[in-house]
Amino acid sequence: MRPWNEFVAGWGDLLSLPLTALLLIVAALIIGLAWAFWTEFIAWAERVLRWRRRKAKEKSKDDSEVRLITEEELEEVAESEEELPDVDAAVFATLADRFAAEGRYAEAVRERLRAMVRELVDRGVIIHHPGWTVTELAEAAGSARPAVKPPVVEATGIFSFIWYRKEPALSEHDIRMRVLAGQLASEMSRR
Repeated sequence: MRPWNEFVAGWGDLLSLPLTALLLIVAALIIGLAWAFWTEFIAWAERVLRWRRRKAKEKSKDDSEVRLITEEELEEVAESEEELPDVDAAVFATLADRFAAEGRYAEAVRERLRAMVRELVDRGVIIHHPGWTVTELAEAAGSARPAVKPPVVEATGIFSFIWYRKEPALSEHDIRMRVLAGQLASEMSRR
């Protein structure tokens, strides 16, 4: 008990009681605000980091240089168990083109939707949450940026029609997904 008494006496010599009370109130306020806004701060920090990574990628690329997608990248993404592997949207689009050429339209639709989602995530429109349904994804994108809602909602509708209702995928579905991906890309380049 004696060390505590000495500590309190030493503290009292350094700071007055009102100043100590004010410091405790400020500390409690800071802790309360940190607790209340922690998730928003983390989301903001993730958006800033993604933006910086994207800018660094853009800076390192020469505008005239076309990025070649390797066969290994395509195989890795095709075999991945992840919902949204951390690769360029172009990799998903290339994989979708391959599936469409093979007549595997359901897989092509899936990869085109993944390309659209990667574009939204990379541009900071949404934050990827593993386990989201396509409806939640469309709502989040539409809330964050209303102009992207129509193509995203229609694309998720096509995906749901094929993958959840188990309807046969047709080449028309893939063609429509290409158009929707183009609309999304056009909208994303406007801002």
